[in-house]
Amino acid sequence: MGTMGEVWTNTGSALASLVFIYTIFERFFPYRLREHFEPLAQRLVGLVYPYIQIKFHEYSGERFKRSDVYDAIQNYLSKDSSSRAKKLKANRVKGNKSIVLSMDDHEEITDEFEGVKVWWQSKKHQSESRSISFYPKAEESRFYMLKFHRSDRQVITEKYLDHVMSEGKKVEVKNRERKLYSNNPSENWSGYKQSKWSHVTFEHPATFDTLAMEDKKKEEIKKDLIMFSNSKDYYKKIGKAWKRGYLLFGPPGTGKSTMIAAMANFLDYDVYDLELTTIKDNTELRRLLIETSVKSIIVIEDIDCSLDLTGQRKQKKEEEEDGDETSPIEKQMKKDQGENKGSKVTLSGLLNFIDGLWSSCGGERIIVFTTNFIDKLDPALIRKGRMDKHIEMSYCGFEAFKLLAKNYLDAKEEDDSELFDEVKRLLEVEEIKMTPADVGENLLRKSEVETKEFCLKRLIQALKEEKEEAKRRIEDEEKKKKEEEETKRKKTEDEKTKSEEKQENGIATKEV
Repeated sequence: MGTMGEVWTNTGSALASLVFIYTIFERFFPYRLREHFEPLAQRLVGLVYPYIQIKFHEYSGERFKRSDVYDAIQNYLSKDSSSRAKKLKANRVKGNKSIVLSMDDHEEITDEFEGVKVWWQSKKHQSESRSISFYPKAEESRFYMLKFHRSDRQVITEKYLDHVMSEGKKVEVKNRERKLYSNNPSENWSGYKQSKWSHVTFEHPATFDTLAMEDKKKEEIKKDLIMFSNSKDYYKKIGKAWKRGYLLFGPPGTGKSTMIAAMANFLDYDVYDLELTTIKDNTELRRLLIETSVKSIIVIEDIDCSLDLTGQRKQKKEEEEDGDETSPIEKQMKKDQGENKGSKVTLSGLLNFIDGLWSSCGGERIIVFTTNFIDKLDPALIRKGRMDKHIEMSYCGFEAFKLLAKNYLDAKEEDDSELFDEVKRLLEVEEIKMTPADVGENLLRKSEVETKEFCLKRLIQALKEEKEEAKRRIEDEEKKKKEEEETKRKKTEDEKTKSEEKQENGIATKEV
């Protein structure tokens, strides 16, 4: 015991002497002289100290920009630090939807990866500088220190650090506050704090569970989205940009915008609502694309009405061949396109935006077009490879109705079988066409006294009225068609009569 006590006494004295000598060395030796001694001291310590340390500073560079690596490490460690660290600090990080818990200063936790144990320490260094700085973090710097055994150097540098960055970014995406962006006119792109996109918090509640669509079709879309989001390496292998195009088409009110919101909520993506009419030319379109983030959905709604991009390259020739047989809706659509003289975005520019060289900037993007008139779109715009998946948003079927009845009224087929059977007969046997939006409006309770039976009966009445209205529309169209045919026949007869009279007058003139 006496021998051990002497050993510990001598060791303590030696350590105290070393600390004293190091303090004197730090305080009184010139900096230039210390520069030569410190590397030698570190090599000597390395002979007996088997651990390697890596520092990750919170701010880096001359302008003290916050380090993305530091943020990724903070997000990665937040998973374990909340349950394992003794001292925590809570921060509300801008763009996050929840409070972020992280290790407090001078706290340490351990982590394991492929059987390798590492230590993470959160540290803070207080500078003795008294100079005035525009950057408040200049005098107080925080950093994470990673410590590991030198025999594990290869695992840490080649695998573990990449693992930390990848997992940290996943946590950031999960916790972030998703946004809905809209492009600003180019006149507002310059100036202090001006940007090409403005945004609000994306809070649309739509999910695939609330979407009025057949279950089989929804599952097919969900599997396609999951496959895309997990296929980064596959897209790289086949030499394609990591993006996918969706074309949503169908009558107004069939849930195209709701589908986009459900996709965004399912994948935790931001949404960029691109308004083509505010873009002056193809160059501005490319600049907007560069400013979009990864994990996002770029949406162009009503592409058939946005610009003159919808198969109008043979418009004049078709007008000459078809005469004046276009419907009022088509005429208005073409009129709106004709008034769009301020934008010079071309079909070629939009095609390059979708799958040209510029589309490879960034990754993990989904491009969605919506249209009410798919036959009006240029085939080059919607071919496979650009719009990879075409999804028809159709009228409400019985399966979609059951989901809406459950969501709106908590009504089930077994509880209200008689009313459900009548709705089924009208939708499937009578083949009455009503959009999910109209069905939902009839099922919506508009006062506290309205029961689910009342709302279901109101829907049944609306379906019957729609049936009568459809009959009237067909009769009106047939009547109009007959009138047009009669007018055309009379016009042909008048032209024939005039031609015959002209010929008779010509013969009479020759005889005279």
